Amino acid sequence: MTKHVPNFITLLNLLSGFAATVLASKGYNEYAALLIIAGGLFDFCDGFAARLLKSYSDIGKELDSLADVVTFGIAPGAIVLNLLTGGGMAIVPAFILACLIPAASALRLAKFNNDATQSTSFRGLATPASAFTVISFVIASEYSSCSVCDTLVQSLWFIGALSVFLAVMMLVNTRMFSLKFSHLRWGGNEERYLLAGISLLLLAVFRLASPPLIMAAYIVISLVFTVIRSRQ
Repeated sequence: MTKHVPNFITLLNLLSGFAATVLASKGYNEYAALLIIAGGLFDFCDGFAARLLKSYSDIGKELDSLADVVTFGIAPGAIVLNLLTGGGMAIVPAFILACLIPAASALRLAKFNNDATQSTSFRGLATPASAFTVISFVIASEYSSCSVCDTLVQSLWFIGALSVFLAVMMLVNTRMFSLKFSHLRWGGNEERYLLAGISLLLLAVFRLASPPLIMAAYIVISLVFTVIRSRQ
């Protein structure tokens, strides 16, 4: 019976993404964003449960990817579509721009499933990071008093450019560090500790307006360390 627990949690991830997509299509971007966060928690928990129960399967691996496409690809794409059409963009260009994220997410996950070198770091932006970047602006706009965040969320140019940027970042081969710690020493975890310190500082200063800055910090730190290591 316990062997089915990880797959059940994965299904909760998928259903969170489905519910987020439905809510986004109805205009409830903030609730869709919260459900994507819930899906992210389920995505973490299914892997943890699989390791704890020693319950690994090919079906579980495939199901995990399918759930991630829904929660971290289709759902944020629906939010982008709603933001663009709500801001006055015609449905056809808005739909094309919104499609970039789910399409790139599917390709990104297919590449990940066939690349054994991505156990400790990623090649390209991971799909959850892409989704969290989208919803970080929704959360900051909805739950903080940040006028800049409101302006960015309402900007067709910014949301359109963000969709293109995230799609490109998911498909490039640039190394992006994983948040998983294999040990607690500084050496080998420089990026993780640096991001943790910056995140705490941003949270203390900007509070609920900090999520977009934290996601930007993650991308910048990854790119900077990639350049540094390429020169060593």
